[in-house]
Amino acid sequence: MKQGEKIFYNHPYFWAVLGLVFIFLAVLYLEHRFLSRQFSPKLQEVAEVKSAQTPTPTPLPQLDFAAYDAKLMLIANNPVSATGTASSTNIALWPVKTAYPNYGALLPFNRIVAYYGNLYSQNMGVLGEYPEYEMLDKLSAEVAKWQAADPSTPVIPALHYIAVVAQGGPGKDGMYRMRMPDSEINKVLAMAKEINGIVFLDVQLGQSSVQTELPPLEKYLKLPKVHLGIDPEFAMKPGQRPGTAVGTLDAADINYAANFLSEIVKLNNLPPKILVIHRFTQAMVTNYQDIRPLPEVQVVMDMDGFGGQANKLNTYKQYIYKQPVQFTGFKLFYKNDLVHGPMLTPEQILKLTPIPVYIQYQ
Repeated sequence: MKQGEKIFYNHPYFWAVLGLVFIFLAVLYLEHRFLSRQFSPKLQEVAEVKSAQTPTPTPLPQLDFAAYDAKLMLIANNPVSATGTASSTNIALWPVKTAYPNYGALLPFNRIVAYYGNLYSQNMGVLGEYPEYEMLDKLSAEVAKWQAADPSTPVIPALHYIAVVAQGGPGKDGMYRMRMPDSEINKVLAMAKEINGIVFLDVQLGQSSVQTELPPLEKYLKLPKVHLGIDPEFAMKPGQRPGTAVGTLDAADINYAANFLSEIVKLNNLPPKILVIHRFTQAMVTNYQDIRPLPEVQVVMDMDGFGGQANKLNTYKQYIYKQPVQFTGFKLFYKNDLVHGPMLTPEQILKLTPIPVYIQYQ
């Protein structure tokens, strides 16, 4: 150290500055302790108030399993013997043992009465045959008949619109089908809203596939009141043209559609969807026993044949009753049925085993 230099802590101001720093730190510490004691209870009170104001998540409603089972037994319509036991022959088939649906399922608590067709054609069904309000009035009249015939089951009106129509020609992509534009589907949605009804979008595949035709309809199937129908009659094998033979679908195709709908239901927090499959021959649906209804998807096998009363009832017995899946439907043709005699009445159809929960008029 050079002569004349001083060690810094011997400087006359060093100890004064150091003392001020210690005093400042002591004041900060005491102030922190004071504020903590004074405000901690209040902060805890605020936290408790916020916690009390946060709503407890409401448990999701549950299906009334007892009511569901009881309704299934009613629509199974099993004959009762003198001893009060159901026929062993019928009870082995109906009701069908499948997964319980999620809460909000329409079936079997309601009956659906639908008008079928396409807005571009007056010959494909009553939905496109009449002007809008005349058609809706006719549908309302049919709904009233069914409600009167079975007062215990609420009736929901529906419009069953053919959104993918089989064609006699191959079209630009060779698929023998035409997809309806959004503008037409939107018209049907607006009509259904007028009567507080639901909508089914029906698919006639031609030489396309379920895997190809369902994704373009997804934006509509995300809507709570839009369901799906598939018509195996127009699902053609390679080299076949729609209208020249009756088409066919396998359980694998139907299960694909059910799983497609199931994912939509789960991703969008929707009530269960309904999947209607039309059928009037043995070969139209293969491996029916492998069809799997899901908690998110209820499957209706719809008797789609026309003709005289005896012929229609036999078709229902052979291909719907004897080959159970989950629920059943019955189709009535204003023109083709009447050629062979009077149309079956609601009262007659309600005597069927099982009782259809879906009724369609063409």
